Amino acid sequence: MADNGVNKGRRRFLVGATSVVGAVGAVGVAVPFVASWQPSARARAAGAPVQADISKLEPGQRMTVEWRGRPIWVLNRTTEMIERTESLTGERLADPDSAKPQQPSYAAGPLRSIRPEIGILIGICTHLGCSPLFKPEPNAEGVGVSDWPGGFFCPCHGSRFDLAGRVFLNVPAPINLEVPPHHYVDESVIVIGEDGEAA
Repeated sequence: MADNGVNKGRRRFLVGATSVVGAVGAVGVAVPFVASWQPSARARAAGAPVQADISKLEPGQRMTVEWRGRPIWVLNRTTEMIERTESLTGERLADPDSAKPQQPSYAAGPLRSIRPEIGILIGICTHLGCSPLFKPEPNAEGVGVSDWPGGFFCPCHGSRFDLAGRVFLNVPAPINLEVPPHHYVDESVIVIGEDGEAA
């Protein structure tokens, strides 16, 4: 049988090279197409949970983490702060038992938290969306009341909240500060924006 001058090795090379180039092209087309199914970076940033390392957060201090473009306060309450907060009642607070739920069910009770010493709040006043000041010390200056037990004070319109984010009586803010969904990965790391059951 005559080969009619056909170089079979060259033919195999060209067929193989064409196949490889075609496969690379198919992958090149598929990658952007499949990537388009993923949420954009902006969408992920808008709702993705964030982690906070609280290992260096000293008792009495507060740190701020951003989630969904909002400030999230993580407060390490001292024993004395916990006692002061738990002693407040309906004589001073508008919603001491959080009847208007602004927190997940696992953050119930007067401290509105999973762990008594760690408070996690969205740092936006429920009146007009200002960001209150952290005034943790009793009788802090500039709060406008003489028997201030410590908490958060919004200087814009005078709203006051205790160290668990519960709103005081006779202030413009209608409800308690919101507690975001969260859970603990371990003693030092909190995930904000996701309930523990969803993890």
